[in-house]
Amino acid sequence: MADSIRWFDTVDSTNTQLMNDKDSLPDRSVYAALFQTAGRGQKGNRWESRAGENLTFSILLKPACIAVSEQFILSQIVALGLLDYLAGEGVTATIKWPNDIYVGDRKICGTLIENTLSDGKIAASIAGIGLNMNQREFDPSLPNPTSLTLQTGKSYDVKEELPRLLSCCFRYYDQLDSDYARNGFDAAYLARLYRRGAWHFFEEMPSSDIPTEHRSGLRIEARILGIDTKARLLLEHRDGTLRAYGFKEIKYVL
Repeated sequence: MADSIRWFDTVDSTNTQLMNDKDSLPDRSVYAALFQTAGRGQKGNRWESRAGENLTFSILLKPACIAVSEQFILSQIVALGLLDYLAGEGVTATIKWPNDIYVGDRKICGTLIENTLSDGKIAASIAGIGLNMNQREFDPSLPNPTSLTLQTGKSYDVKEELPRLLSCCFRYYDQLDSDYARNGFDAAYLARLYRRGAWHFFEEMPSSDIPTEHRSGLRIEARILGIDTKARLLLEHRDGTLRAYGFKEIKYVL
């Protein structure tokens, strides 16, 4: 496992570097960095992380059997692997759709998955992951961060922890050829979905090029029923209306 990991002291973005090198690298190659100068998150956000304190890395996946219409399964694999790793540390976490990881109402991990397509299939997928490990203090502009250290009181060697985390993700990846396992991914993902089944407030976001976090939308009260076949979030409104929301069309009110 360790042989597949290339560590950088400093890099702009592990996702960017791995994307540049993907054609010459084998499946399951990993780039990791002690510090990223331009780490990227969802919605075009930067990923903030103190040097050497957290796990910031990217995994190259080259599945032979994933159609474009099934690409969300790769998000499920990564998210479920992260939950298993955290559970091994005694931390119960959930998946905030589509693939952030929360402990209670606090974010401990973010992911950014970028796919390359060919002939209707996934030719390569790069899963960028930022897991807060040892950081105790965060930028006050961040609304709800936490870290593994804040949850457990322990300190971690990030280079020792990464192979353990990867093994959790690859256990799911190894099951991709099984139709039964794919159905199991759906069930496991839904069972561990943040705020599923309870009534909460959300904002329906208007169409705009402005990042979702800087927009305001129509506040609704709804509950999460699951996701549909297009990986959209299914919400039931208080009046019984059912609606599916795509990425950036709905915002959690935390």
